[in-house]
Amino acid sequence: MKAEYRKGCLQRDSVEHEEYAGAQSIDTRESRERDGAIDLLERILSRDNLNKAYKQVKRNHGAPGIDGMTVEAALPWLRENRDELLQSIWEGRYKPSPVRRKEISKPDGSGVRKLGIPTVVDRIIQQAIAQQLQPLFEPLFSDGSYGYRPGRSAQQAIRKVKAYTEQGYGHAVEIDLSKYFDTLNHELLMNLLRKQIEDKRVTDLIKKYLKSGVMENGVRHETEEGSPQGGPLSPLLANIYLNEFDQEMRSRGVIVIRYADDIVVLARSKRAATRLLESCRMYLENKLRLKMNTQKSKAVSVVAQKHFKFLGFALGKNRSGVYIRVHRQSLAKAKRKLKELTSRSQGRNARQVMENVKVYIRGWIGYFYVADMKRILQSWNEWLRRRMRMYIWKQWKKPRTKVENLQKLGVPEWQAYPWGNSRLGYWRLPEARYCNALLQTKSSHRQGIMTSLLSTSVYVNCT
Repeated sequence: MKAEYRKGCLQRDSVEHEEYAGAQSIDTRESRERDGAIDLLERILSRDNLNKAYKQVKRNHGAPGIDGMTVEAALPWLRENRDELLQSIWEGRYKPSPVRRKEISKPDGSGVRKLGIPTVVDRIIQQAIAQQLQPLFEPLFSDGSYGYRPGRSAQQAIRKVKAYTEQGYGHAVEIDLSKYFDTLNHELLMNLLRKQIEDKRVTDLIKKYLKSGVMENGVRHETEEGSPQGGPLSPLLANIYLNEFDQEMRSRGVIVIRYADDIVVLARSKRAATRLLESCRMYLENKLRLKMNTQKSKAVSVVAQKHFKFLGFALGKNRSGVYIRVHRQSLAKAKRKLKELTSRSQGRNARQVMENVKVYIRGWIGYFYVADMKRILQSWNEWLRRRMRMYIWKQWKKPRTKVENLQKLGVPEWQAYPWGNSRLGYWRLPEARYCNALLQTKSSHRQGIMTSLLSTSVYVNCT
C-alpha cells in the first residue's frame, strides 16, 4: 500500500541516537530481570528494537490508519508521547485503535480482498512484537513453509515442488482457503501462542490487537475472529496457525509445500491425491475451524498444461524432464498490463511510456526468473516494438506531420508522402515492411525508446 505522503522530515545519520527513538524502554522496572534473563516484553519495548521497528514501518511506506497520521508525522508524536505510551503498555492500559477497512480487487477478478490498516503507532508496536516472536517460532515451522519467513521465497517453493515431481510425486492437491486471514479462530490462536510465550503481558497485548475491531464507513465493528491483512503481525500469526496443519501432515508422512495460505499437498497417484483432498478438508474444518473452498480445491496432475497452478507458476514436462513455466493466467494478466501501459490514448511522451514498460517488465522478470520463458520474452519483444511504433505513429497525428517526420528520418519525399497519407490503421501500418524497418532502426533505436528483452531472457535462462 503506497503512503499518502512520501516526503517527510529528514532522517538523521545517527539513527540509533535517543532522539531518533520512537520509544524507549523504562530502566526503573522491578521486573527488568526474571531469573537472570530479560523478559520478552522488555525486549519488545527496548530502544533498539523499537528503532528497528520504526525504520521497517517507514520503509514499507504504509498508508495512514483511522487517525490519518502518516509515517513521517509519527516520529515527532512518538518523541512527545513515548513515555506515556510505554507506561500504558507496561501497565496493560493500552488499547489499540480499530483498523481502517480497505478493499482491493483480487487479481483473478473473483472478488475483493479485505485489508485492515492499523494506525502507524500500532504498526510500529506490532512490528516490534513480530521482530521478537519470529526467532522464537522460526525453529518450530515446517521445512515446507515458505511464506513470510526470512531467507525463503516463492521461487524456492516452486523449485521444491519441481524437485518432488522429479522424484515421482506427479499429483497434487491444491487447497484454497476461503477468507483465511478473516477466519482465524482467536481461541485456538491464543492457545498456540501461550504454549511458547510465557510472558502473559505479551499474549494479552496480542489479544487486544486481535480484538481491536474494524472501522468501516465511520462505524466500528467488533472482530470475533480473524487477523486482518495489513498489520506487520498478521503474517506471523497466520504462519503459527497453519503450522499445526503442516506438522499434522508431516506426522502422517504427507508432503506439504505452503506459502502463507497457498497450499499444495503432493502425492504419487491420483487416487492418493483424491484421498488426501478429503482428509485435509476434514482436518482444516474440524480441527482448525477454517473453511476450504471446495470449488477451487482439487486434485490435479502436477504437469498438466491447464490445471496445476501455484503462486503464478506451473510445471511442464518435455524430453529434458520437468521444467518450471509461467502459468497462462499470469501471462494473460501481464499482457493486459502491458497493453494498458502502451495504450495510445494516454498522451504521454514515448520515452516515459517505454520507461514505465521497462520498470514493469523488470519487476515481472524479477519474480518469474526461475521459469523457462525465453520464447515468451522473444514474442513480447516483437509485440512491444510494434506497439511502440504504433504509439509514435499516432503521436504524429496529421498526415503533414507524418510526412515531415519521415523526411527527417531520411525518407525521400516521393516515399514519405504516400506513407504519411496512408489510410492503414495504427496497428496495420507499423506492420508494413518498410515502415517497420524504418521506425524500428532509425526512430525507436535512435531515440533510445526501445530496449530489447532478448538479453534479459538469455540472462534469466542462465541463472
